[in-house]
Amino acid sequence: MRVGIGYDVHKLVEGRRLVIGGVQIPHEMGLLGHSDADVLVHSLMDAILGAMSAGDIGKHFPDTDMEYKDISSMILLERVFQVMKEKGYRLVNADNVIAAQRPKLAPFIDQMRENIAEVLQVPVEDIGVKATTTERLGFEGREEGISSYSTCLLEKSIDNR
Repeated sequence: MRVGIGYDVHKLVEGRRLVIGGVQIPHEMGLLGHSDADVLVHSLMDAILGAMSAGDIGKHFPDTDMEYKDISSMILLERVFQVMKEKGYRLVNADNVIAAQRPKLAPFIDQMRENIAEVLQVPVEDIGVKATTTERLGFEGREEGISSYSTCLLEKSIDNR
């Protein structure tokens, strides 16, 4: 068994779509980044890569590479999943927390969980997603950005021990 932890943060700006967990969320601002800046998926990918001691998303998908410009983070998650399979791991479960003052994310969480579970080929019950505010404290509370924390548990398949 291997445990991973991931963290990501992106600045909120005008003129960008807000995509979290592969869901486009109606909001007057979106997250700034080289890809679609999906903060939840980025923190989850880092957790998975970390559990395998395989670096981080910057190593695998550098923001200097135009191949990744405005790419869907769900496509990048699929690529991380392929690395996971090649190394002989399977996801046991993942738990994620998104910190955002606004917009309210509760109506979108089930779809986020379903999107992630589909890519990682696990039951939706194995993917936890929660959203919280920071009670107006910090950059999230001032609505300057959104952050996400993720943990995951990977299991090595019996064939690859």
